[in-house]
Amino acid sequence: MIELKQFRDKWLAEGFDDYIGFYNREFFCLDNFSSFCVCVDGILYCTVEHAYQAIKFIDTAPEVAELITNCYSAYDAQRIAHENIDKQRADWDDVKVSVMERLVRLKLNQNPYVKRKLLETENYTICEDSPKDAFWGIGPNKDGRNELGKIWMKLRDELRTAE
Repeated sequence: MIELKQFRDKWLAEGFDDYIGFYNREFFCLDNFSSFCVCVDGILYCTVEHAYQAIKFIDTAPEVAELITNCYSAYDAQRIAHENIDKQRADWDDVKVSVMERLVRLKLNQNPYVKRKLLETENYTICEDSPKDAFWGIGPNKDGRNELGKIWMKLRDELRTAE
Protein backbone atom coordinates (compact mmCIF):
# COMPACT_ATOMS: atom_id res chain seq x y z
CA MET A 1 0.00 0.00 0.00
CA ILE A 2 1.35 3.46 -0.85
CA GLU A 3 1.51 6.14 1.79
CA LEU A 4 -0.83 8.90 0.71
CA LYS A 5 -0.18 12.53 1.48
CA GLN A 6 -3.84 13.34 1.15
CA PHE A 7 -6.05 14.01 4.13
CA ARG A 8 -8.26 10.97 4.61
CA ASP A 9 -11.44 12.03 6.30
CA LYS A 10 -13.09 9.64 8.72
CA TRP A 11 -16.13 9.32 6.47
CA LEU A 12 -14.10 7.80 3.64
CA ALA A 13 -11.44 6.00 5.70
CA GLU A 14 -13.92 3.75 7.53
CA GLY A 15 -13.61 0.50 5.60
CA PHE A 16 -12.23 2.14 2.48
CA ASP A 17 -8.48 1.57 2.76
CA ASP A 18 -8.20 0.62 -0.90
CA TYR A 19 -9.86 3.80 -2.19
CA ILE A 20 -8.39 7.06 -3.33
CA GLY A 21 -10.90 9.86 -3.07
CA PHE A 22 -10.41 13.16 -4.80
CA TYR A 23 -12.94 15.40 -3.17
CA ASN A 24 -10.84 18.40 -2.00
CA ARG A 25 -7.59 16.61 -1.19
CA GLU A 26 -4.34 15.51 -2.81
CA PHE A 27 -6.05 14.15 -5.91
CA PHE A 28 -8.48 17.05 -6.25
CA CYS A 29 -7.19 17.61 -9.78
CA LEU A 30 -9.42 14.67 -10.78
CA ASP A 31 -12.50 16.59 -9.66
CA ASN A 32 -14.53 18.44 -12.29
CA PHE A 33 -14.45 21.60 -10.17
CA SER A 34 -10.64 21.72 -10.09
CA SER A 35 -9.02 24.63 -11.91
CA PHE A 36 -7.74 22.90 -15.02
CA CYS A 37 -8.85 24.41 -18.31
CA VAL A 38 -10.14 22.19 -21.07
CA CYS A 39 -10.55 23.08 -24.75
CA VAL A 40 -13.56 21.41 -26.35
CA ASP A 41 -14.41 21.97 -30.01
CA GLY A 42 -12.45 25.21 -30.05
CA ILE A 43 -14.04 26.59 -26.88
CA LEU A 44 -11.88 27.07 -23.80
CA TYR A 45 -13.64 26.24 -20.54
CA CYS A 46 -12.25 27.11 -17.09
CA THR A 47 -13.10 23.66 -15.73
CA VAL A 48 -14.59 20.38 -16.88
CA GLU A 49 -17.69 21.37 -14.88
CA HIS A 50 -18.11 24.48 -17.06
CA ALA A 51 -17.83 22.35 -20.21
CA TYR A 52 -20.13 19.59 -18.95
CA GLN A 53 -22.86 22.03 -17.93
CA ALA A 54 -22.56 24.18 -21.08
CA ILE A 55 -22.76 21.20 -23.44
CA LYS A 56 -26.22 20.43 -22.09
CA PHE A 57 -27.42 23.63 -23.77
CA ILE A 58 -25.22 24.16 -26.84
CA ASP A 59 -27.94 23.16 -29.32
CA THR A 60 -31.09 23.87 -27.33
CA ALA A 61 -30.28 27.14 -25.56
CA PRO A 62 -26.98 28.62 -26.80
CA GLU A 63 -27.46 31.73 -24.67
CA VAL A 64 -27.44 29.55 -21.54
CA ALA A 65 -24.38 27.68 -22.79
CA GLU A 66 -22.57 30.99 -23.30
CA LEU A 67 -23.58 32.22 -19.86
CA ILE A 68 -22.17 29.04 -18.32
CA THR A 69 -18.99 29.20 -20.40
CA ASN A 70 -18.27 32.75 -19.23
CA CYS A 71 -19.27 32.45 -15.58
CA TYR A 72 -16.63 32.78 -12.86
CA SER A 73 -16.80 29.45 -11.07
CA ALA A 74 -17.72 25.81 -11.43
CA TYR A 75 -20.32 26.36 -8.73
CA ASP A 76 -21.93 29.10 -10.82
CA ALA A 77 -21.84 26.85 -13.90
CA GLN A 78 -23.70 24.15 -12.00
CA ARG A 79 -26.19 26.63 -10.54
CA ILE A 80 -27.01 28.19 -13.92
CA ALA A 81 -27.50 24.75 -15.45
CA HIS A 82 -29.87 23.71 -12.65
CA GLU A 83 -31.85 26.92 -13.04
CA ASN A 84 -32.32 26.18 -16.76
CA ILE A 85 -32.82 22.42 -16.64
CA ASP A 86 -36.01 22.75 -18.70
CA LYS A 87 -33.88 23.96 -21.66
CA GLN A 88 -31.27 21.19 -21.68
CA ARG A 89 -31.14 18.68 -24.51
CA ALA A 90 -33.84 16.03 -24.22
CA ASP A 91 -31.47 13.07 -24.52
CA TRP A 92 -29.09 14.26 -21.80
CA ASP A 93 -29.54 11.24 -19.53
CA ASP A 94 -28.69 8.97 -22.47
CA VAL A 95 -25.46 10.78 -23.41
CA LYS A 96 -24.13 12.27 -20.17
CA VAL A 97 -21.70 9.46 -19.35
CA SER A 98 -20.15 9.49 -22.84
CA VAL A 99 -19.94 13.30 -22.74
CA MET A 100 -18.21 13.14 -19.36
CA GLU A 101 -15.74 10.53 -20.57
CA ARG A 102 -14.84 12.73 -23.55
CA LEU A 103 -14.34 15.77 -21.31
CA VAL A 104 -12.24 13.91 -18.76
CA ARG A 105 -10.14 12.43 -21.57
CA LEU A 106 -9.55 15.94 -22.97
CA LYS A 107 -8.61 17.22 -19.51
CA LEU A 108 -6.15 14.37 -19.10
CA ASN A 109 -4.58 14.90 -22.52
CA GLN A 110 -4.33 18.68 -22.14
CA ASN A 111 -2.92 18.77 -18.60
CA PRO A 112 0.30 16.82 -17.89
CA TYR A 113 -0.03 17.33 -14.13
CA VAL A 114 -3.41 15.56 -14.16
CA LYS A 115 -1.86 12.65 -16.07
CA ARG A 116 0.96 12.37 -13.52
CA LYS A 117 -1.45 12.43 -10.59
CA LEU A 118 -3.71 9.84 -12.22
CA LEU A 119 -0.79 7.45 -12.64
CA GLU A 120 0.16 8.00 -8.97
CA THR A 121 -3.13 6.36 -7.98
CA GLU A 122 -1.50 3.01 -8.84
CA ASN A 123 -4.12 0.23 -8.59
CA TYR A 124 -6.37 1.90 -6.06
CA THR A 125 -10.06 2.26 -6.68
CA ILE A 126 -10.67 5.88 -7.58
CA CYS A 127 -13.87 7.39 -6.31
CA GLU A 128 -15.55 10.72 -6.22
CA ASP A 129 -16.17 10.62 -2.52
CA SER A 130 -18.71 13.40 -2.41
CA PRO A 131 -21.28 12.49 0.22
CA LYS A 132 -23.99 14.04 -1.98
CA ASP A 133 -23.72 12.39 -5.41
CA ALA A 134 -24.61 8.70 -5.77
CA PHE A 135 -24.41 8.72 -9.58
CA TRP A 136 -21.00 10.27 -10.35
CA GLY A 137 -19.69 9.43 -6.87
CA ILE A 138 -20.16 6.97 -4.05
CA GLY A 139 -22.90 9.01 -2.38
CA PRO A 140 -23.94 9.31 1.26
CA ASN A 141 -24.10 5.54 1.88
CA LYS A 142 -20.88 4.69 0.01
CA ASP A 143 -22.85 2.50 -2.39
CA GLY A 144 -23.25 4.92 -5.28
CA ARG A 145 -22.43 4.15 -8.91
CA ASN A 146 -19.15 6.11 -8.93
CA GLU A 147 -19.38 6.73 -12.68
CA LEU A 148 -16.71 9.45 -12.59
CA GLY A 149 -14.32 7.19 -10.70
CA LYS A 150 -14.93 4.44 -13.28
CA ILE A 151 -14.04 6.84 -16.10
CA TRP A 152 -10.76 7.81 -14.39
CA MET A 153 -9.85 4.15 -13.80
CA LYS A 154 -10.61 3.30 -17.44
CA LEU A 155 -8.36 6.13 -18.63
CA ARG A 156 -5.63 5.07 -16.20
CA ASP A 157 -5.75 1.55 -17.63
CA GLU A 158 -5.55 2.95 -21.17
CA LEU A 159 -2.50 5.05 -20.21
CA ARG A 160 -0.72 2.03 -18.79
CA THR A 161 -1.50 -0.07 -21.85
CA ALA A 162 -0.15 2.63 -24.14
CA GLU A 163 3.13 2.98 -22.22
